[in-house]
Amino acid sequence: MKPNLFRGAGAAMITPFTTDGRVDYEALGRMIDYVIEGGADYIVALGTTAETPTLYIQERAVVAMFIANQIRHRVPLVIGVGGNSTSEVLDQLREFDLRGADAILSVTPYYNKPSQEGLYQHFKVVSEHSPLPIILYNIAGRTGVNMTAETTLRIAADFPNVIGIKEASGNISQIQEIIDRRREGFLV
Repeated sequence: MKPNLFRGAGAAMITPFTTDGRVDYEALGRMIDYVIEGGADYIVALGTTAETPTLYIQERAVVAMFIANQIRHRVPLVIGVGGNSTSEVLDQLREFDLRGADAILSVTPYYNKPSQEGLYQHFKVVSEHSPLPIILYNIAGRTGVNMTAETTLRIAADFPNVIGIKEASGNISQIQEIIDRRREGFLV
């Protein structure tokens, strides 16, 4: 992986739907082309912006494959692989065709409100099974749990394939602590 692969502006893609509730692949393809032509440096697909919890795992797998095929390596691709249980994340790692992706974005498990040790153990298992580099995603407003700077830094130190964090806690002191204490090359 190139060291500066995820620098600049990444576009978080939504999932458009038809009036009957199906994924609108035609609209999704147009949006992908639009953001690439507009200068996005990379694309983030199937994150929380993509209404991912409303999609079945099989739909997510098809959307991931569609997006990778639409991008055709024009820009780097980060695929969201997350859920409210470790086993759900492992299922996605097994079932998704990740060949067109450059990294995964993995959100803290939502709803269950795991402890900090629970978060560490969750990401330990994910890191052991991910075929791609991992970007952590901390968004307490959506998940109900905040991953502390200490836990983030511990995960980053212990698992070299965890390459960064999308830190959306809104806690400036926490963000600054991660920036100040992170290992060299860890993206924030």
